[in-house]
Amino acid sequence: MRDLDQPGRSAAISENGMAATSHPDATLTAVDVLRSGGNAVDAALAAIAVLGIVESAMTGVGGDCFVLYSPKRGAPIALNGSGRAPAKATVEWFQEQGITEIGWASPHSVTVPGAVDAWCRLSEDYGTKGLDELLQPAIDKAEHGYRIMDRIAFDHAGAIDRMKGDEYLSARFLPGGKSLPIGAKHTQPQMAETLRRIAREGRAGFYEGPVMEDVLARLKELGGQHEAEDFDAQRCEYVKPIHAEYRGHEVYECPPNGQGLGALMMMRMLEGYDLGDGYSEADIIHLTAEATKMAYAARDALFCDPKYVDVAVDYLLSDERAEWARGRIELERASQFNSWSDAGAEHSDTTYLCVVDRDGNAISFINSIFKSFGSCIMAPDSGVILHNRGLSFRIDLDHPNRIEPGKRPMHTIIPGMAMKDGKAVMPFGVMGGHYQSTGHTSLLTNMFCFGMDPQRANEAPRHFCFDGELALEPRISEDVAEDLRARGHNVTRTLSPHGGCQAIYIDDKNGVLVGGSDPRKDGMALGY
Repeated sequence: MRDLDQPGRSAAISENGMAATSHPDATLTAVDVLRSGGNAVDAALAAIAVLGIVESAMTGVGGDCFVLYSPKRGAPIALNGSGRAPAKATVEWFQEQGITEIGWASPHSVTVPGAVDAWCRLSEDYGTKGLDELLQPAIDKAEHGYRIMDRIAFDHAGAIDRMKGDEYLSARFLPGGKSLPIGAKHTQPQMAETLRRIAREGRAGFYEGPVMEDVLARLKELGGQHEAEDFDAQRCEYVKPIHAEYRGHEVYECPPNGQGLGALMMMRMLEGYDLGDGYSEADIIHLTAEATKMAYAARDALFCDPKYVDVAVDYLLSDERAEWARGRIELERASQFNSWSDAGAEHSDTTYLCVVDRDGNAISFINSIFKSFGSCIMAPDSGVILHNRGLSFRIDLDHPNRIEPGKRPMHTIIPGMAMKDGKAVMPFGVMGGHYQSTGHTSLLTNMFCFGMDPQRANEAPRHFCFDGELALEPRISEDVAEDLRARGHNVTRTLSPHGGCQAIYIDDKNGVLVGGSDPRKDGMALGY
């Protein structure tokens, strides 16, 4: 039980169904769908569409998604909804143009958005309600307006300079040259019409016809290599999830091109330590930081689209590899090994949600446009804000993650699913760009090592070792910070919160669902 004298909230508890998202409007939408007879897939699709409107800096139809779905608590199904590079995109072409890296606002950073194709496939295969019904709440928000909440205002204010680079985006989101304040009412009428088209026509409403033509024309105007054939060729793909044991649970992730493999590698390393027996807070942060360094070094050297280069998943998750990694960790001294200095700046602009329905169907769903407002390229007539996942590609013929025609870049967004005794017990995710593998590991450590419920595990202070710095949230004491400095860590303090998490634990002992939603966002977990 939480300390009722301290700030925070109780975990959500219900019997019949539950949703956890980063925004109240999306959570309420999902619960409404569940109460009206929809299943977890229906509720997730309705909620993610709403998030694409109310959290436009984070997600939308111009982005990508990944999904883990457990039908009736069985083995998870993984869906890769990430987009592909245009057919003309080759390393040689970029080198001929003198381009050595892809900029965040470049049209070359825009792979063909994969989210809508994945939404439609998921709805057709596992949903019970039509998109015409499920997209209506998002259409209403876009047409009639929604209110700007605290975290959204914070994110918009931080992206002013970036938004000013696109005349269409700034006209919609920077009225009078200023970001939208808390409580302001905002509409997106162009997106309302785009969602109506998708609701009527399904996949064709986005990848064919006026919406596609609008997006394509804008990308070509800016020098992109995209063609209509690239949009027509975009297809999501069911893939075999990967998994590893951690603290008595089997943890499932999507395979590369995502970084879920990195999270499992960290768990395999930390599984060798009894963190609940005598380790201090500084010890745990230090061990997590060292595991992060090694997992992320492998990520940046090896993770890519496995259709183009083989990723040695079995070896990277093996006992041999985990033991080798633990052998390199010294408890009292930080290693100075950092190999991802060219991995790009921190990106935290993603939405994650999870839903469990009355039949035990559980879905873990993440959707993103990568950097804040993605590429900040908006298609003028459709209102589509385009992501910039191609930023992760390398212009290097010798690198596994080099750009190639039809290839998917390495992705940071990862949904998670924990299982126990052959049954799904928790869909979970920790949005926050590069942080996500560390976030998954820390969340599960808090729950499965220290007995926290999903809400308390969400609220615990966070830390992240990245690009030569160990960034601590302000609530971590200065004594702990000094201890870590003495071990050789370059300790800094975060200027904004690390990530945002949602989780729903299925408590079979008590016959209830227990949900948590991150206080670093505006959202909530709610059941009925």
